[in-house]
Amino acid sequence: MKDFKDKIVFITGGASGAGMGQAQMFSEAGARVVIADVRQDHLDEAIGHFKGKGAPVHAIRLDVTDRAGYAAAADEIERVYGAAPDILVLTAGVNVFGPAEATSYDDYDWVMGVCLGGVVNGLVTFVPRMIKKGAGGYIAATVSWGAFGAGSMTAPYTAAKVAVLNLMESYHIALKPYGIAVSALCPANIRSRIYEAALHRPENLRDTGYNVSEDTQRFLAGVHKSGMDPRVLADYLKKGMEDEVFLIIPYKNGPRMVELEFERFKHYASPEGMKYLEEKQKQPPTQEEIEMMSEREGYDVSVSRQMSPGEGAPLTFEESGFAKARADADWVDPSKRAK
Repeated sequence: MKDFKDKIVFITGGASGAGMGQAQMFSEAGARVVIADVRQDHLDEAIGHFKGKGAPVHAIRLDVTDRAGYAAAADEIERVYGAAPDILVLTAGVNVFGPAEATSYDDYDWVMGVCLGGVVNGLVTFVPRMIKKGAGGYIAATVSWGAFGAGSMTAPYTAAKVAVLNLMESYHIALKPYGIAVSALCPANIRSRIYEAALHRPENLRDTGYNVSEDTQRFLAGVHKSGMDPRVLADYLKKGMEDEVFLIIPYKNGPRMVELEFERFKHYASPEGMKYLEEKQKQPPTQEEIEMMSEREGYDVSVSRQMSPGEGAPLTFEESGFAKARADADWVDPSKRAK
């Protein structure tokens, strides 16, 4: 897809972070943009930005786990713009951190409900409408670098992202005959406010097995300050869509990064490989690995990581209690529990 002018674009999670960067990029390219977000304050802030730019952007409040809400949003787009979207961008996501063995049902239901269920709902809602429109189109999902590796501290999130990556590849193959291209955008650390989600999760899904507090969220906010600017990420998305590349890795050495991540899988398939992986874990990362990790995270991982300064902010991982289990999770190793 080379021309975005007058295209109807629907973006979930479009009022902040990666989604807001995408909304700005598509708007500036002349598209008719609709942003959907679960938080009204984020929508109000985003619409204020676009009004200040004189850019006509339509906002819809949407919980991506709500299928009836998705259908209503699709109907609203057709009322406002007269047709189904040409471009569907599924970016809404949430995350929370803690040991896999401490994860609760609510942690799984919330994170996977948004990160996987929200994508499923978007596809099932909009794909039939896009096909019936008969104008081709594009679907992209902001998947995450987490789709390429195990997440012992992000089990629900990485499981959801692996599933979304596979799902998008399935649709990439299935939708070719309809002229609808599909891409998976896979960033690591982004300068976003995804960290706020853990303190705003639904009341019926708050039984977390993790230690979540204002301190842990301030620590995570500091980490995200080092992340990729959402506008830079959006530019990678635009270029990937123009070239119709399925896997959009927003880094200069993207293909090599993916190669290294998948290299480990062949070793899982033999006793010799398992021994190799065990020994490799004892070794420091190579210079190439350090450089690539640093690019993804936005800071030099070879030196001690300290949080960006902030009022009342803990300076270190340990001081914040970040990515620990709840203190009363007595089946979890004490070193992995909050104090």
